[in-house]
Amino acid sequence: MSPSDNSATSGGARPSEKATPPAIVEPTKENGAVDAGLKSLHHYRRALPKWRYNLRQRLLPIIRWETPYLAALQSSMRTPALDSYFAITANLGTHTFFMIGLPVLFWCGFPEFGKGLVHILATGVFFTGFLKDLCSLPRPLSPPLQRITMSGSAALEYGFPSTHSANAVSVAVYGILMLHRDTNSFSASTTLALEILAYFYAFSIVIGRLYCGMHGFLDVIVGSLMGAAISLIEFYFAARVEAWLYSSSYIAPLTIALIIIVLVRIHPEPADDCPCFDDSVAFAGVMIGLEVGTWRFARYSPFAAVYNGPDATFNLSALGWKRAIARLIFGVAVIFAWREVMKPTLLRFLPHLYRVIETHGLSLPRRFFVPASEYKDVPLHLRDDNVLPNVSDLPKLVRSFRGPGRGRSVSVGPQSAADAYETLAYRERRRRESLESDGGGRGLRGKLSSRSLREKATADGECSQVSGVQSGGRLAEFEKQMGTGTVAASPTSEGSAEAVSGADPCLSQEDELDEREVFSKLVKPRVRYDVEVVTKLVVYAGIAWLAVDGILIAFEALGLGAEPPSTR
Repeated sequence: MSPSDNSATSGGARPSEKATPPAIVEPTKENGAVDAGLKSLHHYRRALPKWRYNLRQRLLPIIRWETPYLAALQSSMRTPALDSYFAITANLGTHTFFMIGLPVLFWCGFPEFGKGLVHILATGVFFTGFLKDLCSLPRPLSPPLQRITMSGSAALEYGFPSTHSANAVSVAVYGILMLHRDTNSFSASTTLALEILAYFYAFSIVIGRLYCGMHGFLDVIVGSLMGAAISLIEFYFAARVEAWLYSSSYIAPLTIALIIIVLVRIHPEPADDCPCFDDSVAFAGVMIGLEVGTWRFARYSPFAAVYNGPDATFNLSALGWKRAIARLIFGVAVIFAWREVMKPTLLRFLPHLYRVIETHGLSLPRRFFVPASEYKDVPLHLRDDNVLPNVSDLPKLVRSFRGPGRGRSVSVGPQSAADAYETLAYRERRRRESLESDGGGRGLRGKLSSRSLREKATADGECSQVSGVQSGGRLAEFEKQMGTGTVAASPTSEGSAEAVSGADPCLSQEDELDEREVFSKLVKPRVRYDVEVVTKLVVYAGIAWLAVDGILIAFEALGLGAEPPSTR
């Protein structure tokens, strides 16, 4: 299940079981891979089709221009307390938070609100991931920014647009729209308090992405607009789709599932090994399971009238706290048990099926995923999931919340292949323009003046102000740090600034860090296997189906419904 949106990438390098990940693999004439050590300036021109490369080149100057301003904002706000606050609250905009929390809405009698949230979150994650891979834009440069995060995988993704911002704004907008409906049963004071909380939640997440150095202004603005638009569409048009779904035969959920699968199929292939696609596939699976499960439950379950519709008889207050807790524990346990059993089962079985498919010439390779013919077995405990943690990861997750200092890290320098390419490209551009400025006359300066104002070079022998910041002042100091980073990380916020304060921004060719060394210091991307795509679709479709159908039936069968079986 992989798109082939361009011929330049479909034949990219594929790692074997013990191979170097494809972002830094040595090139050959046959596979056409980009050598990270020699061709960083042409990497994206080679890896992307022309129209995607041109789009990236139009947006990249904005990312470079805003970086010194982001660094100034971060520097002016930094305190240890805010570091911890924004690092912790960033978890409230992650996929994991919502995947664990959303099923509770279905189990507590709020299926309409729960389904609306799944729709907007799954749509937001999928389409922000779609744009991330499409544009392949880096995060703002570090240095001068320092990246504060509790998630190591987040820094490996592209920056534009911000999924956190899309998630937060979509939830806030949808919640506010629901509060202003005529059916809102909350008091005026409660409604106002919840509305203020929604605004604060969205504002905190969006500002936190800027503060933590993870995103730029363009990233959060576009992400926020996408989140708001998705919520508006869901609020005003979802009821019509739901009416069609519930009144139709199996053709309706099947059609929705096929549309989602097609969207997964045409998801753009990134220029670098970015995990955005993994999250998009997981939430595509959630959407499939949600639609199939709610359709089946509404049409065929004997308990549909208990949980669905305005006349539903489910009464949360009648549960009592003991049964409410028991329902929660049982439901979460079933979801984790499904994932723990189904995932390794599929990883054992699917490679054999894929090899049979490959022998008939029907394989659909996706770049950075190893085809089944090139490996023997898939490790059954892959650290491959950014959406729902493994059971073995739960103690670590709890400790990170109890002791935020343990889970938070502050890093300076490139963390991903996209970071490294941007650092090297920016450094080389500035060096080249500085040399041209030194040696050129009026004719050369005339050529340079025709370039974008955000990338123009100065003609005084100093380093080119590629971001467009005027020389002198604090912003210029931050601009000089751009492109000077080496791969380095600090576990705490102390001392991070000193890691770059002595860097010389006007690096000569002899002083530049060798490109191969930059990539050799990056954390190597894990090997990814072709069967993971279908595995994620099936596992997450099952999670969603269980949450909205199977587990609800189990509650009633086990006596965990709103009323004991004897009183029905």
